[in-house]
Amino acid sequence: MKKMIVILGAGESGIGAALLGKSRGYRVFVSDIGKINSSLIKEMDSNQIDYEQNVHSEEKILTSDLVIKSPGIPDTSLIVQKIKAAGIEVISEVEFAFRHTKSKIIGITGTNGKTTTTELTCHLLKSGGKDVAVCGNIGTSMARLVSEKEREWLVVELSSFQLDDVVEFHPRIAIVLNITPDHLNRYRDFNHYTNSKMNLLNRMGMNDPIIYWKEDKGLNEKISSKEGIIIPVSISDSSVAYHSEKGMLYFDSYSLKEKELTLRGDHNYINIMCAVAAAIKAGVSFDDVRLGLKTFKGIPHRMEYVDTIDGVSFINDSKATNVEAVYYALDTFDGSVTWIVGGQDKGNDYTKIYPLVKEKVRTIICLGLDNTKIREVFDGVSAHFEETIDVKEAAILGLKYSERNDVVLLSPACASFDLFKSYEDRGDQFRNAVKELKISHNHTHA
Repeated sequence: MKKMIVILGAGESGIGAALLGKSRGYRVFVSDIGKINSSLIKEMDSNQIDYEQNVHSEEKILTSDLVIKSPGIPDTSLIVQKIKAAGIEVISEVEFAFRHTKSKIIGITGTNGKTTTTELTCHLLKSGGKDVAVCGNIGTSMARLVSEKEREWLVVELSSFQLDDVVEFHPRIAIVLNITPDHLNRYRDFNHYTNSKMNLLNRMGMNDPIIYWKEDKGLNEKISSKEGIIIPVSISDSSVAYHSEKGMLYFDSYSLKEKELTLRGDHNYINIMCAVAAAIKAGVSFDDVRLGLKTFKGIPHRMEYVDTIDGVSFINDSKATNVEAVYYALDTFDGSVTWIVGGQDKGNDYTKIYPLVKEKVRTIICLGLDNTKIREVFDGVSAHFEETIDVKEAAILGLKYSERNDVVLLSPACASFDLFKSYEDRGDQFRNAVKELKISHNHTHA
C-alpha cells in the first residue's frame, strides 16, 4: 500500500507539499484547524487531494507514515506533540521537497534582507543563462516548484520557521545575511532563534560556499566552527574579497561604482555582495553579473518608491516587520521622515532605534490596533504623534505633517495581521492610498 502523508496547514506551503506528494505516489491528506481559502480548496479538488478544515482528526493523523508541518504551526501545538509522541516523523515542506529533487539549491536566510537577496541572486543566475527559479518564504513553495519540473538551480528564501523542521536539507551554496532578535514571541530566547537559522548550515560539505556578513558578531562566532568555503562580505573591512569602500563595491578581482547599481545603502550593499558571491560560485561570469546588477528592479514592499506629492516622497517598506529592518530604512534617508509604524508586535525592543528616530523623524503615525509600546517609547520624541487604524488616513496625515523634500515612510516594525491579511496587503493598500491622495490633492489644488 502507498505511504500515507498528512499535511498540517493548508496554506501555500501545505498545498505545495500536497501536490508534490500526490505527484510522487503518496496517499495525501491535508488537515487545517482553520478555514481553508476557497481557491486552495478548488486546487485540491481538481487534483483529487483529500482534506479537512476547521478540525484535526486525530484518528487519521496519528496513523500516518509522515507528517509535513506548516511553518506557522509551532512545536508546542498539542497536535504536534501527540504526533511526535506517536513516533511519527514531522518535517517541514522544504525538507520534503529536498528529498524529492536533484536541483542544486542556493539557500538564503537572515533576519533582514532575505527577499531582496533571494530575488537578486535569481536575477543574476538568469543573467548568466542558468535554468533557475525562486521559491520558499518569498511566495511560491519549494514543493510546488519541485512537483512541476526539475530545474538546474533553485534559489530558496528560508525563514527560521521553515528551518525548524529540516533533517537532511542542505544547500549547495548558503547565504546568512544577519541574525538579530525577531519572532521572540515564538522562540524561548535569542539563542533558540539563532540556532534555528543555523540549521541551514549544519549539513554543509567541505566544498560548499557559506557566505555571510562579517560585521555581524554573532554570525562570526557561529560560522567559524562550520565546514565549508567561508566567504565573508564587509562594509568596513577592505581585507576581505567582497567589500565596499569609498563609493565602490569590490567583488574579488572585480569592482563596480555605487552609482552603477539600482540599489543603494549599506544594507543593500551587503545584500548585493552576498548575491554576487553566490552567482559567481554558481558559475556566472562577472560580465553577466554586471549586466544583472544594472537591470535589477528591486522588490515590492521593500523600500519601494510609490510617488511624490508636493515634493514629499512616499516609500512603501511594508516588509519591514522588525526593528532592525526599520533601522536600515531610516538610516537610508538624510532628510526628515514621517514614520508610519505599528501592527502586531513580535516582542520588539524599540529602544534600539530611539536615537535614530530622535534624529530623523519629524512625525510618528501609528497604524495599528494596539500602539501602547510604541507610545511608551516614542511619545514626545517627534513633533507630532498620531494614531489611526485607516491606511488612507495614515497617508493623509503623512502629507499633512511633512514638508517639501521630506519622506513619508511606511516601515511598520510589526506584523500586519491586526489590520491586514499580510504585509503585501498592507503595502498594496498603502500604495493605493497614496495614488488616491495624489489624485484628490491635485484636483483640490488645480
